[in-house]
Amino acid sequence: MAISIPAEAAEQEQILSANRVELIKKEIPENMPRFNETSLNIPYPDAVRGIYVTGNSAGGERFKRLVKMMDETELNAMVIDVKDDRGNLTFHPDKSSPFYDISKNYIKDPKAMLKVLEQHKIYPIARVVVFKDTVLASMKPEWSFLKGSEPWKNGRGDSFVSPFEKEVWKYNTDVAKEAAKMGFKEIQFDYVRFPEGFEHMDKELKYNLGDYKDVQQDNVQKRVTAVTDFVNYAKTHLKPYGVKVSVDIFGYAATLPEAPGIGQNFTKIADQVDVISAMIYPSHWTPYFGIKKPDLEPYKLVSAYAKLEKERLDTLKTRPVSRPWIQDFTASYLGSGNYKPYGKAEVEAQIKALNEQGINEFLLWDAGNSYTEGVDYTPLKK
Repeated sequence: MAISIPAEAAEQEQILSANRVELIKKEIPENMPRFNETSLNIPYPDAVRGIYVTGNSAGGERFKRLVKMMDETELNAMVIDVKDDRGNLTFHPDKSSPFYDISKNYIKDPKAMLKVLEQHKIYPIARVVVFKDTVLASMKPEWSFLKGSEPWKNGRGDSFVSPFEKEVWKYNTDVAKEAAKMGFKEIQFDYVRFPEGFEHMDKELKYNLGDYKDVQQDNVQKRVTAVTDFVNYAKTHLKPYGVKVSVDIFGYAATLPEAPGIGQNFTKIADQVDVISAMIYPSHWTPYFGIKKPDLEPYKLVSAYAKLEKERLDTLKTRPVSRPWIQDFTASYLGSGNYKPYGKAEVEAQIKALNEQGINEFLLWDAGNSYTEGVDYTPLKK
């Protein structure tokens, strides 16, 4: 399923992107020193095989069990919440920090936690949730999407801030700098997008288009440009800190020229980052790739996705590392007959499908951080 872009449009986009990069580069001296306050000796693994870890888990008793799991398996990385899904920091920074008031004491001593990871050779990745931010939306409603005079909320009660607002770019990049200075080796940005279904709300909600107001693009392209520009901005401003930059993206975004509502263009985002992490949980797909019930066929779904993603990434001059998010949870909410219990066989099937397509890195997602035991995380090496 190849997806092509007209040559003229692609050339124009390259010119626009090059101009944006040059403007951002002017803000940063060429020989700026690196700013890591903490130097941890944690090299990049042979291939990142990681798990998601909440702030509560990283700062609680579960952390010891997760470290033990790393020691006893081929797993070697943790994606740890630094700024969570509500918009809170998961640790208290110095009281002089502008982020102190939005911080929680989930991780009581983050530097000590990172030292443990160093001792166990566990690669630390800081997860920073960007535009889904109920805390910031309530503090700065003018940076959010307003319904009436209040920040709009989705069905789960979450608010978003606008990717058009460059103050929001700086805010999140500054959070990422805090993580980099502590010693995290990589920053992973999540929710780098507009709210789902925004194409049905963009005329109803009130928000500021900022510098994009007079850009000669339709609303879809303005959203794509703003999201891509944020990734470019963050990557450029984090360069002096010596960290890798990764972005989470919907798996289905790779199957479309661009996802119209949320502003994600897979190729344009992938072109800006060191690592691209598509969320390809079988449970999250509707009938796709000719698979009627994807959750029941994890190997088939992941294999089909990986083949398609390779086609998209092969169009780039500089290819990022592909490190998809895969499923280690049971999606019982899909209802009887539409899901299956996920355990050792299902996790290994997804990893095997990735490995067969040349993708050796992956991240496991379980919101409760309770991961399946006894899994072979390198099935093709045995």
